[in-house]
Amino acid sequence: MIISLIGSYIKQSPYDRPYICEYMEVSNNTLSSWCTGKHYPSIPQLFKLANLLGVSIADLYQYKT
Repeated sequence: MIISLIGSYIKQSPYDRPYICEYMEVSNNTLSSWCTGKHYPSIPQLFKLANLLGVSIADLYQYKT
């Protein structure tokens, strides 16, 4: 099972959700679905988001068996 940690990193970041949505060129609903793990960003979007948040792509998800 893959668990999204995107929401946690967004809460810790200095950026608010509207700014992140604009930067990522996605709607608030899309960002919310990434945070809950309902949907996943594309690989280019992952790189862009990780860069904005100052983390690695691997930090954005956790794998649990």
